Amino acid sequence: MTVDGENMNIDGDTGIATRQDHKIKRPSMYQVVLLNDDYTPMEFVTWLLIRVFHKSEAEASRLMLQVHTDGRGVAGRYTHDAAKTKVFQVQQLAEKGGHPLQAIIEKAGPAE
Repeated sequence: MTVDGENMNIDGDTGIATRQDHKIKRPSMYQVVLLNDDYTPMEFVTWLLIRVFHKSEAEASRLMLQVHTDGRGVAGRYTHDAAKTKVFQVQQLAEKGGHPLQAIIEKAGPAE
């Protein structure tokens, strides 16, 4: 039975309606990973992290150095569609700037 848009059960013995709670599954999360290359300027990566991923200048610099030294760095965690949009933005801006910078999507582990 539906009452005011809610699913209700009617107890046959008492005639009392009880509400059924439905668990809503959280969407899977994905991380956007920037990959290092030997050609994209560090300043561009820092600018991109500020512009696309809304990082502070200090966080963008730290992340840029991580990409440079470790070969990769996680720019952010998003739902799948949002992650795809971020990767598309990175690709468009890198191409417009003439840089080979690449970003990929990976399934994220549990939130830290």
